[in-house]
Amino acid sequence: MGADLVQAFPAARRTFAEADDALGMGLSRLCCEGPEETLALTEHAQPAILTASLAAYRVLEETAGLAPRALAGHSLGEWSALVAAGSLGLADAVRAVRERGRLMQAAVPVGEGGMAAVLGLDVDAVAALCREAASGDVLAPANLNGGGQVVVAGRAAAVDRLVALVAAKGGGRAQRLTVSAPFHCALMAPAADGLARYLQTVRFEAPRVPVVTSVDARLVTGAGELRDLLVRQVTAPVRWEETARTLATGATLALEVGPGRVLSGLFRRIVPALATVPAGDVAGIAKAREALA
Repeated sequence: MGADLVQAFPAARRTFAEADDALGMGLSRLCCEGPEETLALTEHAQPAILTASLAAYRVLEETAGLAPRALAGHSLGEWSALVAAGSLGLADAVRAVRERGRLMQAAVPVGEGGMAAVLGLDVDAVAALCREAASGDVLAPANLNGGGQVVVAGRAAAVDRLVALVAAKGGGRAQRLTVSAPFHCALMAPAADGLARYLQTVRFEAPRVPVVTSVDARLVTGAGELRDLLVRQVTAPVRWEETARTLATGATLALEVGPGRVLSGLFRRIVPALATVPAGDVAGIAKAREALA
């Protein structure tokens, strides 16, 4: 993750070196060399994804004059957006999301929570199925991704009941996801409380570029509410479809600046008329530079 950027661009190397110094560990080496099972641990994966995203963003700033009109991120990606917008320093952000990852993993023992993607049903239908399958357990929509995709989170047994219920009723399909914890649901409340305490020591600035928060799917331009929004985000559903539509207002190009291309696929289904380019590796950077030119 990010290895080709580090090899090709000084801006990416500087970004990873800054994260290494902030964390007191070889995050760059872990991203480039593994082992994958260590990188996949939430406390490592969160700062790694944030750093790789910022590396790609800074490469585009430096080599293509990237100057976005607005920024947004899906869950963890909102932290990357806030760093890109100047609201948070990279060092503060990577340390905070490492703590966020630790808190999330500690909130629910491994195996006791789960998530599943439901395809082909709208949010209201999925919410009704969650209520039916819950049987007293926590189970709720967690990622409102758009394009006919809703991810649910909750107790593992309740998630299993939901998957079976979707199959029995027809009209959609559900698949368990390989995740380490049930993110964006009420089970994450202890993590939200811990993050709130941690963030009391972190300084936020007003974003230089408006950021669309996925908690409320609206533009945020002041520093005062950012801390509360990041805490709320831990237990609140990611309203990505609404966030994407808000972000796309008046836009001519959408760039997915970070590892992978999942959000580009969602964006094309939500706002099909808008040109969308995944720009998280060397090949993607080249395509983004062409699009920006």
